[in-house]
Amino acid sequence: MTKEEKIIERLKKRILNLGSILPGSISKQYNVCGKAGCKCKDEKDPVKHGPYYQLSFTLAGKSSSFFIKHKDIPEVRRRIKEFKVFKQLTVELTQAYVALVRKNGFERSENDKV
Repeated sequence: MTKEEKIIERLKKRILNLGSILPGSISKQYNVCGKAGCKCKDEKDPVKHGPYYQLSFTLAGKSSSFFIKHKDIPEVRRRIKEFKVFKQLTVELTQAYVALVRKNGFERSENDKV
């Protein structure tokens, strides 16, 4: 097994061991409701509803978001961090495949799947 193939195998294993991942970022939202006389509409000292937490992301060119519970924020942050690691590992994996092709051409290697 070549140096490049060893790197490829190591990166694949790291990617497989990441666990759950999520793209995006967390934002804190506050809201004003439509209920007349609510504290959020007080003229002198309005108090908005919230905070509400939201995960926003883009997948396959489409933006999306959903609300997350306050208790889930640490887990969502962990998954976002893992997604950043995933992105970096896929860059490194691609670089290793390019290096392998530059070294060996397009001949099949142990890492090629049918």
